[in-house]
Amino acid sequence: MEFMVGIAFILCVATALILLVGLYNALISNRENIEKAWVNIDVILKQRYDEIPQLIRICEQYVTFEKSMVNQIMSAREKMIQGRTPNEKAAGFNDLSAGINGLFAVGEAYPELKANANFMQIQSRLSSLEEALADRRELYNDSVNIYNIRIQSFPDFFFARILGYQRIQMFEIKDSERVVPDLTIKT
Repeated sequence: MEFMVGIAFILCVATALILLVGLYNALISNRENIEKAWVNIDVILKQRYDEIPQLIRICEQYVTFEKSMVNQIMSAREKMIQGRTPNEKAAGFNDLSAGINGLFAVGEAYPELKANANFMQIQSRLSSLEEALADRRELYNDSVNIYNIRIQSFPDFFFARILGYQRIQMFEIKDSERVVPDLTIKT
């Protein structure tokens, strides 16, 4: 009889250990997916960051515009790349989008700029980067949502508390900035 109780106890302990290892591995997997998604957002933001000086150089060849516009764009560019949290990145992202829109609006008054192949190429590239960024933001937010639900659900809640896991903030933008930037040139 004692032998059977001993085997049952060992089976219960082994089952509990297997469940705990499974919970731990799942939480680590969720957290790593968030990190990967964030890095993927950073890749697109960096590509966008690298495109801005080219755009300004091309525009400067055709357009004489206020230095404050260039300063605004470059300041937003730095703010975006230096942001550490999703909301800091989003703030820089939104400021940069507004600056780019202003730059494209200035370009509207210059037919020779609108006809420039390099300008059109960069405009197209920025538009595709905006789409890729939207997709990656969605994946990041999905990963964060799964993780946040998981660390609040039973029984993961207890294990997450022991490991010190906390809610992660989603990549959010202000309601006023939810408008997709128009990167097309109207003819």
